[in-house]
Amino acid sequence: MSPFTLRRQAARVVLLNAAGEVLLLEAIDPADRSKGTWWEIPGGGIDPHEDSADAARRELHEETGILEVTVGPCVWIQHAQFTFGGLHFDQHERVHVAWTEDAHEVRPAALELLEAAAFRGHRWWGLDDLLQAPVKVLPHRLREFLPDLVAGRLPDDPLDITHTGGW
Repeated sequence: MSPFTLRRQAARVVLLNAAGEVLLLEAIDPADRSKGTWWEIPGGGIDPHEDSADAARRELHEETGILEVTVGPCVWIQHAQFTFGGLHFDQHERVHVAWTEDAHEVRPAALELLEAAAFRGHRWWGLDDLLQAPVKVLPHRLREFLPDLVAGRLPDDPLDITHTGGW
């Protein structure tokens, strides 16, 4: 484990297309392949000059190359602590919902070295397929809260989806 903890604010994006599919990125920890692969929503750290919606849009573009989106409100928040790439993270995340018409092809625009080593692919998941698939997902409670977003039911205030258990 890293001798220090990177504490930061982060923004993530639940990107839905017109067919109600969600974009997930397949990843692996390049420093600990024993964790196996998982599927996650795009996102990363918030820069000092950004609000969470701007950071969500920037991170989505950097990690997927997708620009044609409407970024909506922050629908979920979570406090996440994890080790990735040999670094320990302690971050407070704001998760925005966003919409796009098409199931765009993913062509990252600006991956950091660690991200490039971690990302394995992408998939536009249909809700039923994702709910039944025996795969790890991040956020951990994605399957629990995603159906409401796909149905267009957004919370009035962000829901705390912090997960306290292991995988």
